[in-house]
Amino acid sequence: MSAPRRPDRVFAPDFLTELFRNPLDPGYADAAAARRRASSGEPVRGWRAWPARSVSLVVVVLLGFLFSIAYRQTLEEEPARSQARSGLVAQIKDRASETDRLSTRADQLREEVGRQRDAALSGSAAARLRDLEASTGLGRVRGDGVLVRLADAPGNADAVTGAGAGPPRVLYSDLQGVANALWSAGAEAVSINGQRLTATSTIRSAGEAILVDFRPVTGPYEVSAIGPGSLKRRFEDSRNAALMRRVAQEAGLSFSVRDADDLTLPAAPEPQLRYAKPPVSPSPSVSDGRSVSPGSSGSPTTVSPSGGGR
Repeated sequence: MSAPRRPDRVFAPDFLTELFRNPLDPGYADAAAARRRASSGEPVRGWRAWPARSVSLVVVVLLGFLFSIAYRQTLEEEPARSQARSGLVAQIKDRASETDRLSTRADQLREEVGRQRDAALSGSAAARLRDLEASTGLGRVRGDGVLVRLADAPGNADAVTGAGAGPPRVLYSDLQGVANALWSAGAEAVSINGQRLTATSTIRSAGEAILVDFRPVTGPYEVSAIGPGSLKRRFEDSRNAALMRRVAQEAGLSFSVRDADDLTLPAAPEPQLRYAKPPVSPSPSVSDGRSVSPGSSGSPTTVSPSGGGR
């Protein structure tokens, strides 16, 4: 007598009944059937019949093909990038040369204007004008003074890993402090890397670059100052000099002060002066039989040209 045949799986609407009647997932039965076919030598159809080594070989070939295409495209684009980079470098050099040429021409014209002006003015008026130009920074000056030198700390970056990169750098605030301390010590003229400072000069940063009157300066930074013989001693006794000595000792920056003979500081560029102008005021109006005088209540305020102008 044969064993009773197991009934086919019946999908009942009740989930709990179905779960207890057929506890195994159909995937287990399919896996067991596949193992029986593999052990009996029956051929397996589909992608499962591919050996793992063949699949790996196909994947490696596809990846190699993609990498070769990417490498070829990179090589094809490299000449264009090099050409664009070379073009930008050439433009920068041309603009820098043009700027230097125009600066030299401007200095020559400034000297020519000075000679023509001295010839037109009397001796005392020309001397007084030259003194005013020297004190305001619009004239070239010569004399003995002090030279303050600041430089970034040497880099100790590892050539392979790059560890230790980013040495301490001289900040724009350091140059501001040195310049202000020199003015306080009695300096009559100050320049930073050849850029003459005036009453309207600015020292600020743009990213990692330091700008003096919107012109970039690079390290090492040399702050030149012309002043009395006690300038060096008074500057070294200042609070800013003590602060810079401590920063140089702790962070590794370079900071030195020395006397300098026969310094020549160039003139600053001509400033763009802006003048205040009075607003256009209406004529005095008559209200209730009384005239409104300028400056009284109800009238617009007149701005004097001398107030606020530089």
